[in-house]
Formats: sequence, C-alpha cells, structure tokens
Amino acid sequence: MSKRSLPDVRSFLFPGRDNGNGGDRRPTVEPNRRGDKSTADPRAEQGNAPASRGPNTAGNGSAGANVPEASNSPASTSANAAQPNEEKLNQLLARINSLSSNPAKGEAPAGIMASGSSAVSPSATPTGNRQAINAAQTQQPSGNAQALPEPAKPSATGGVHSSSNPTTSAAAIPTAEEWAETTFVPREPQSFVEAGLTESAVEELLVKFLMARGDASGRDAAMQVKLPFALINDLLQRMKREQLVYFRGASEMNDYVYQLTEFGRERAKRLIDHCTYFGAAPVPLNQYIASVKAQTIQNQHPTREDLEFAFSDLLINTHMFDRLGPAINSGRGLFLYGFPGNGKTSIAERVTAAFGKYIWIPRAISLDGHVMRLFDPMNHVEAPLESGGGLIDQYKVDKRWIRVNRPTIVAGGELTMENLEVTYNAVTGISEAPLQLKSNCGTLVIDDFGRQRMRTDELLNRWIVPLEKRYDFLNMSNGKKIQVPFDQLIVFSTNLEPKDLVDDAFLRRIPYKIEVPNPTEPEFRELFKIMCTVLSIAHDEQAITYLIETHYKPVERPFRCCQPRDLLLQVRNFCKYKKLKVELKPEYFDYAVENYFAVMG
Repeated sequence: MSKRSLPDVRSFLFPGRDNGNGGDRRPTVEPNRRGDKSTADPRAEQGNAPASRGPNTAGNGSAGANVPEASNSPASTSANAAQPNEEKLNQLLARINSLSSNPAKGEAPAGIMASGSSAVSPSATPTGNRQAINAAQTQQPSGNAQALPEPAKPSATGGVHSSSNPTTSAAAIPTAEEWAETTFVPREPQSFVEAGLTESAVEELLVKFLMARGDASGRDAAMQVKLPFALINDLLQRMKREQLVYFRGASEMNDYVYQLTEFGRERAKRLIDHCTYFGAAPVPLNQYIASVKAQTIQNQHPTREDLEFAFSDLLINTHMFDRLGPAINSGRGLFLYGFPGNGKTSIAERVTAAFGKYIWIPRAISLDGHVMRLFDPMNHVEAPLESGGGLIDQYKVDKRWIRVNRPTIVAGGELTMENLEVTYNAVTGISEAPLQLKSNCGTLVIDDFGRQRMRTDELLNRWIVPLEKRYDFLNMSNGKKIQVPFDQLIVFSTNLEPKDLVDDAFLRRIPYKIEVPNPTEPEFRELFKIMCTVLSIAHDEQAITYLIETHYKPVERPFRCCQPRDLLLQVRNFCKYKKLKVELKPEYFDYAVENYFAVMG
C-alpha cells in the first residue's frame, strides 16, 4: 500500500474529531486518578486558582487544562488509548506512514521511542513489532544512569547508520567492549524510585534546608537538592497537607514560597541533631558502582599519540615512552623510582591525561541512611557541560552528579591510615570518602613513597588485596563493611630502591617498575632551550657550554632535569636585584652555581 492510498486514519480512530475540515478541537481532560487534590494547582486550595486554568471537568480539584498523567492502572490505560493527545497521534501517524513506505524495515521514526523511555504504548504500535519494543523496554540499566550511544557513523554508501530500530536502541545496555566507546551520562530521574530515594529521605533534606534558609520557593528547594522541580513540588504539597510547611507567598512561574510550621521546625531540630547535611540528594551506592564500571580506566587503552599529548610539556625520550605506555595501558599500578629532581612527580601527575577527559561522579553517596560526600573541590576539577548541540543536550542530566576532569590525586608525606578510611564527623553526622574512592577512574599518586607518616608495611597490608582484586572494603561508623570499586592507576613515586621498601609479595602486585634516569647532555641542553623560552630569557649556547664545562664535568656533577629551571631562576633573580638586563653570562652562572650547589656539592 502506498502513502497516497492510505485514508486519513483520524476518521477511523477518532470518529467525530476534526480531520482538517472543521470540528471539535477542545482539549481532552483525564480525570485525576488519585481522587485527591495532589495534582491541582496549590492556589485552588485557597480559592484563588487562576481563571486561565479553565473549568474543573474532573470535579476533584484538578485544573481543566492539566496534561493527562501516565498511569499503570487498566482504567487509565484504556482512557489514554481512547483519547490520546496530539503528540501520540502524530507519532502513530508517522509510524504507519513509515511502515507503509517500507514494511519490511520495521523501523520506528524519530520521536516514538526515546532513549531509556518506556512510554511507548503497545496499543499504539503494529502487533508485529510489540515484542521487539517490549524487549527493548526491558533492557534498562539499573538505577537512572545510562550510557549514551555512539554518534551515527557514515556507511560505505555515504548514508548514516541509524539506531532507530527498537531492538538496538540506546535503551540497551552496552557490552563490556562497547563501554570504552560510549559516553556515560546520568539521566534525570522521573520518580523517587528511579532516583533510588524515598520520599521521607528527600523530605528530611527539605526540612533541614528550610530550617537553615528560613523560607524558599519550590524551585529553590529543587535546585538545592538537585532533583526535578516536578518531584519536589508534589512533595512540598504533601508536606503542606501534613502541616510541615505553609505558603508564605506566591512566586513566579506558578510556584510558592514555603516556610516551616512550628511542627516542621521541631522535626527539623531533631533531624539536625542526627545529621546536618542538606545538600544534593545522595546517589545510592549501587548506581555509583555502575558508573565506575561504565567509566573504568580498564577499558581505556592510550596509544603513543595519547601519551605524547599528555606529556607535551615535558621532555621525554622514546625509550621512556615505550616503557610508560604499556604500564599506563595496564591500568593497575607502577613504581617510578630514581634520583630526585628528574620529574617522577611531574610524570605521575600527567598520566591521567592519557585516559579520557571527563567522568561523572555523584556529589554524595547514600549508605544505609548515612551520607558520604564524594565530590571534593580540593581534588576534583569541575568541567561544566559545553553549551550547544550534541548528544548530551538530548538528555536531561541528573544534577546530583557532576562532571569533572579525570582525577589525579597526589598524597605525599602527610598520608596517614585515616586518609584511606571513611572519615566520620560525629558533630555533623557526615562522612567523607577516602582518597582511593575519590580517585576512582583516575590516578592516585603516592609521592615520596617510604617517607609517609605511616609505616610502609601498614600501607602495603591495607592495599595488598585491593591491588589484586580491584575492589576494596570500607569500614562505616556503624560497624558495617561495604564493598566499593578500587579502579584507579596507582603510581608509587620514590627516590629509594623499591626492593628496599617492600617485599616480593607486594612488588608482584605492582607489575611495572620504571626508573626515571638522569638526562643526557643533549637532553640537558634542550631543557635549557625550553626553559629559556618559558622564562622569556634569551638563550645563549656558549653560556650553557661554559656552565657544563666549568661546573659539571670537572667535578663529575650529574645532570638533573630540574636544574636548568632552577639555575635560570637564580640568574633572573640576580639580574633583577642588580637592575641588570636578564641574560645568560658566565659570571651570572658562577653566582647561581655557588648558591644552588653550596650544600648539595
């Protein structure tokens, strides 16, 4: 059947409805399925609902122009099937036209099935495709976090491969191999169940927020807890009926300003005594674990080009690249050892750049009623979403999550055992995530290993199992142990020989041991050229030769990668003090060497 032979299906589906020749176009109103005032405009309870809402056709306090709500009850489903809105009608027509033009293809047109949505009604699709759609609807990721599909790629014939077939839509969970090529984006929850929260838990956050704020609009409250306004608005209406809050006044965009009642303030005081947290609603632990699996560095395989980009501001020879590349690809752990001043810490801090740019982490995690903060501005660098088009703009992002640069966390001599466990504040009732959890999907650098305030064997005993199994156990304040991912590249940077620090059992779990050697003379000269450019000092090769022949070779002084920068800074500071032109002269280097090597020899 061709498109031209199709009759207007509106006349079959909706007799008496306007088919383009005039008729009734009045909006259809679905009765309130709950039989209460929870969906009505809040001002209707005070008798001042706006007249623009139209008459109340349901007789239950709902505004006449309300959009019908989805329901799981049979009665509601049949009502929706008999009186669908204009959007569903257009989707159905597009579906029929698509099938009539190519019945064998069986593809759904854009707009019928959104990624991760289960809103497609089987009654609105041909019988032959119901099983395919049902199968796609059941392939949902746990929680509300989902990986977006890859952008469509051109085919050999110049077309674009589409993923509109329901059985291969974005609702399906990507395989382990596909995770590396997808972009993980947490989707905005459409219900408290999808968010992994209970209404009472969110209510506690709102009560404490209003106690601290005094009063706030519904949208301000939604912004505070990072949940959709629709969910918070319904919850605030219930809290008003329970006399926890009352309307302080009207706000813009059909919103109200809320304030706690005396009963609400008493409840807030009791809750604050237990826990003072009222920030972003926490994300369940299982959703966080799923996000780590989706963004794991185990599926990132940096190439030589990726490493050259990551270390573009360092001078690294080919041999070092060939040793670092496989170690970074392993995503497990490595020792960087060698003399001080050769760039071990600089290399360790730039390793993360060889992996993907960004990851999503929750601001806080819920652990059996306890709140553990994960996002740390001291260790995480926020990376706001770019404005404009793209896949991310097609999805509403769950604002409880925040996009950050893949973390690189450096712990030096200040590292203690407490930094590796959940830190519980008994005064606030809030827990802080340990360093290894904050560094998941990134790099954790243990700098100057062997000189920490904690004994080396304590650290080794604490991490010997996580390094092998890729998961860790954390002790909570209530005595419970929880299992969490241990998914980061651990880099131990030390000036000492690894065999003098740890035993063979631990060395076996750190598969790569890379020595960072002293630079050669050509590399040493090249470092001077680079640092002269950085410090805006005119390069003089003769002065560099004088330095090497006079102050290095006669005393067999070894080259170090940090020395060109340090000596040039000495020269610049000397010239500025003497009000001289900043340039390289033998006498300036004599002064710099005398100061710099006075104690080191």
